[in-house]
Amino acid sequence: MRILVTGGAGFIGSNVVDGFIAAGHDVIIVDNMFTGKWENINKKAKFYLMDVRSDELKKVFEMERPDVIDHHAAQMSVPASVADPHFDAQVNVLGAVNILQCAVRYGTKKIIFASTGGAIYGEADVIPTAETYHGNPLSPYAITKQTTEMYLHFYAAHYGLNYTVLRYANVYGPRQVPHAEAGVVAIFMEKIISGGLPTIYHYENDPDGMTRDYCCVKDVVRANLLALAAGDSQIINISTGVETSTGQLYRTTLEVLREKGNAKDAMFDAPHKGPARAGDIRRSCLDNSKASRTLNWHPEFDLKKGIAVTVEHFMA
Repeated sequence: MRILVTGGAGFIGSNVVDGFIAAGHDVIIVDNMFTGKWENINKKAKFYLMDVRSDELKKVFEMERPDVIDHHAAQMSVPASVADPHFDAQVNVLGAVNILQCAVRYGTKKIIFASTGGAIYGEADVIPTAETYHGNPLSPYAITKQTTEMYLHFYAAHYGLNYTVLRYANVYGPRQVPHAEAGVVAIFMEKIISGGLPTIYHYENDPDGMTRDYCCVKDVVRANLLALAAGDSQIINISTGVETSTGQLYRTTLEVLREKGNAKDAMFDAPHKGPARAGDIRRSCLDNSKASRTLNWHPEFDLKKGIAVTVEHFMA
């Protein structure tokens, strides 16, 4: 297939690009390099330096005629969305609508959309949370992701555009940057290796920090590959189904670093503590049983195995 990956120079997008190319697909990348990195760009992919909001995007579609769009380009930070909801909506909603318009005009067959699980579900009272749970977005970022899902439903109903929504848990792994909520893994590594103490953000009654469902990017890549031929018109959680506190994540990261000869100083056993930030939810863990049924997908990386792969890449 010819697959256009937006945000293909970013953390998750570039890993997905590599997966598609390894599987034999022809890949086109569109990225404005706002958070992407040049070294992430696969040399076998065709690259366009472009913002997804640009009117010039239609020229890319006219030339490339992609069969599938894998849409990862986004303003991805919850705190940043709270600070500037206008910019968040421009990128995440208007950018997505621009892509959808081009897809309809130039005959794209399917869109795979990288959405968010925990942020859309908000403070869910059912843990792990399934796709049927009524969303309660508590940040502009979550609102824009849910809005794009609704636009996908509209374009499917009115234009027959096929789609699969992958609602990610907190993704981490090789090439991760210290931004957004799941960027905490990269933040911990960067801080510890440079000799600093990270901060664990928490609510007053949860000293070990908020809980999240941390999913390795290598498992996310497999989900995108499977979604090329399955999951039509579906919203699917991609997660481990395991609830992990920020404190436990920190201790696992520290354990792996110490096994590799780093962070032996006892001071690392007592990280800083800080109050929860605007938009932070207390608990998040996603039910992945639908991914098993619909995509035949199961996570292969537990937390320690995924952190070990991430540390190896970070140290390299």
